[in-house]
Amino acid sequence: MNKTVNQKAWFLVLPVLVLVAFSAVIPLMTVVNYSVQDSFGNNEFFWAGLEWFDELLHSERMWDALGRQLAFSAIILAIQIPLGIFIALNMPKKGVWVSVCLVLMSLPLLIPWNVVGTIWQIFGRVDIGLLGYTLDALGIDYNYTQDPVAAWITVIVMDVWHWTSLVALLAYAGLQSIPEAYYQAAKIDQASRWKVFRYIELPKITGVLMIAILLRFMDSFMIYTEPFVVTGGGPGNATTFLSIDLVKMALGQFDLGPAAAFSLMYFLVILLISWVFYTVMVNLDKRDGV
Repeated sequence: MNKTVNQKAWFLVLPVLVLVAFSAVIPLMTVVNYSVQDSFGNNEFFWAGLEWFDELLHSERMWDALGRQLAFSAIILAIQIPLGIFIALNMPKKGVWVSVCLVLMSLPLLIPWNVVGTIWQIFGRVDIGLLGYTLDALGIDYNYTQDPVAAWITVIVMDVWHWTSLVALLAYAGLQSIPEAYYQAAKIDQASRWKVFRYIELPKITGVLMIAILLRFMDSFMIYTEPFVVTGGGPGNATTFLSIDLVKMALGQFDLGPAAAFSLMYFLVILLISWVFYTVMVNLDKRDGV
């Protein structure tokens, strides 16, 4: 006897498919179309094939921006993941202070990106900013508009302040899901604090840490608003990451073909590295679960 399949469910999914088509697929196809063509104005396009991709692969400018982007993401992950775990481990698990800590940790996440950039732009200024004025009073030469090292430190500290809360909240949620019986057994065995973390807490929060690493990598790799507001990609090209370089190419120079090819390569790099992160962490999780 053949089972009747109800196809009416597709009508419920159809609005979502249409929305995704308009918001993602159609713009993506437009970018693909631009990436293989050239334009000389008057809305006239000429076939260019893979010329823009070949040009970008041999572009020192793009490779420099990619190097800066990878360095930034690596530094961000190296700081925010351990710091977020440390904060989560020291947050209260019971009582009224739990709500207070959760609210305080959520506040930076609620601030829009452009506002965060504006805050730190003013905060770091020597003439009116508290941080810049204090460092200058202490005799520390700090000027993020002229010193590349100061610019990098400012952008990194700004991102750590803005997004470490996300890692901490995810890690805290994972810690809260650990049954109390695990801690009682560890106490009976007189396990040290490090062993409790290594063999109980860390394996149990691996899943949420995988999500945190993926989210923070993708976001840090696509960062644009905050460094653009604070440094504008400077001084020189010190903080010109891939996203800033892409916007300069598309809007500043109005090179639509190279910019479209650049954006596709940018997307593929993010997709590839995210897939590598995901595969490695899933394999580690399976190995630890054996």
